[in-house]
Amino acid sequence: MKERQAVPATPPQPRRTVAIILLDRLVALATAARRVLTGRDDASRATWLAVIAALGVLVVTAVLVAGVLRTPQKLTPVTLDPPLSVDQEGTPPAGTPRAQARPAATSAAVPAPPPAASATAVPPTVGASTRPAPTGSTATATSAALVADFAIEDNALLSFGAAVTISNPGSAPTPQWTLVVTLPRESLRVSAVQGARATRDGAVWTFVPDGAAGQVPGSASVRVTFRVNGSPAGATPEACTIDGAACTGLSN
Repeated sequence: MKERQAVPATPPQPRRTVAIILLDRLVALATAARRVLTGRDDASRATWLAVIAALGVLVVTAVLVAGVLRTPQKLTPVTLDPPLSVDQEGTPPAGTPRAQARPAATSAAVPAPPPAASATAVPPTVGASTRPAPTGSTATATSAALVADFAIEDNALLSFGAAVTISNPGSAPTPQWTLVVTLPRESLRVSAVQGARATRDGAVWTFVPDGAAGQVPGSASVRVTFRVNGSPAGATPEACTIDGAACTGLSN
């Protein structure tokens, strides 16, 4: 038996791309057009010029398609704009490649309303004093008329001692006062005066405070003492007054 000779395998044909197929078709159309132009067909010249123009358009289109298919990486990717949010305002101008989002308009800050005034707040009265009412020791001191009490403290052979207690019932001190003692005779003399200064007009003796020590503090008293020289018989003062008011303690 004869051995079969090995038939060499046919090398695989390279895969034809779309661009190569279009180029082959264009070449075939160009060959047909050349044959027409040489005069083998009876068609009019104007018709063949139109065919040639169409072929030219096809050639340009094929070249562009081939370029796109061969170099797809050179194409600029088409990007889509993200959807506008509700905070973006305005409409992007037509024809721009990408709409530029405008920043959201910033609303002006609204100041917080002032706190409501209390329903119990009472506006201050114009001209009203803001000082607190005086209480206790800060209360206004009141003055009152002085009172005096006359008394004979001791009797001697030719003299006797007398004392007048001057009291202040008010709360304000009384720096000035006048004590008048009228003796029954001008021959009687007054001596040893303490707590006051004495002056004489006949039988009338006037006593006034002796400096700051003689003022009468509020709700307090001072004493004026003196001696009446002479026979004590019938020597009791006829009258005694403090600031015009009669003293107590004298026997009528």
